[in-house]
Amino acid sequence: MEKVINSYETLFIVDVTGGEEATKATVTKFTDIIAKNAEIVEVAEWGKRRLAYPINDMPEGYYVVVTFKAEPAFPAELERLYNIDESVMRSIVVKLDYEAVAKAEEAVEAPAAAAEEATEEVTE
Repeated sequence: MEKVINSYETLFIVDVTGGEEATKATVTKFTDIIAKNAEIVEVAEWGKRRLAYPINDMPEGYYVVVTFKAEPAFPAELERLYNIDESVMRSIVVKLDYEAVAKAEEAVEAPAAAAEEATEEVTE
């Protein structure tokens, strides 16, 4: 039987009160867990941002978005691990309707194609 591989995206907010090293350690911990159990397409560290509302009396958090491809059982395990770790303030895992790799490649190729078209118009 063929394995089912789906595209997912997860966002997690890390507590920044422990300092920059603790924040980076938590980000590295979860990106490593995802890398061991899935194929990472993209990691976007949005950095330290002000929260819309305080969570546990903390006004700021470190945002990380990871797009990955994995088997259907892994996201539930990832959510369980987020809930265990006290340095993760909030998290969400979403199944993507589109193919993550194709979307990432399209995002890279689109600006290059637009730039190429612009240079062709100028030379004509």
